[in-house]
Amino acid sequence: MENVITRHKHELKRRTLRVRETERLTPHMIRITLDGPELDGFTSLGADDHIKLFFPGPEADKPQMRDYTPRRYDAEAGTLVLDFAIHDAGPATDWAESAAPGDTLRIGGPRGSAVIAPVFDWYLLIGDETALPAIGRRIEELPEGVTAITLAAVPAPGDEQRFESAATQKPHWLHRPVAQAHEPETLLDAARALTLPEGHGFVWIAAEAQVARALKLHFLNERQHPPHWLKAAGYWVKGGAGTSDKALN
Repeated sequence: MENVITRHKHELKRRTLRVRETERLTPHMIRITLDGPELDGFTSLGADDHIKLFFPGPEADKPQMRDYTPRRYDAEAGTLVLDFAIHDAGPATDWAESAAPGDTLRIGGPRGSAVIAPVFDWYLLIGDETALPAIGRRIEELPEGVTAITLAAVPAPGDEQRFESAATQKPHWLHRPVAQAHEPETLLDAARALTLPEGHGFVWIAAEAQVARALKLHFLNERQHPPHWLKAAGYWVKGGAGTSDKALN
């Protein structure tokens, strides 16, 4: 069970989509539902896939780009759902907060998908607000008979979310100010206190890069978790607007 992740490449295509609906999901999360004829052929096989969103920049020929997870894609309905975590001001936050039906958004990708083989008894999903779209999608796609354990750090109880799934859910919500989202202690202390189930488990981590790195080292070094049963990514970097560390070496 070493090769548990299969990578798929997709045709790289840019699409212009239309806003169908907006919803303030929680105080720090806005949900945007997109549609449009250019969605035809869109493919996203992995719960943590990411697409590029393009926003106007200071120079007309150089758009600002941000990575976002396709929260849900419904080919039959012709809709794509994106959830925007609202943190510091930036092009994606500004756009999401002002988006209205009929507005347009240009996207690209996903370039590929990383699909985890369905061979695990449990999944531990750890992250902050930026990871909730991928966490929610993963939980909703899990089948009956497996357990989804979550450690999710959000600013307040009102930012917690509920996910519908056939899997058994064991959620753990942690609260800390947005200003402390780059500090590892909240999630790291909760991870150390967690008792994991028996059987084979996959650990998935996404947060600020230093937080994700600290959690990865905890599971590899302190827990001796098999490295090929773990995936960690820095979805954002403190002080680096629009930067990420997906490889997290």
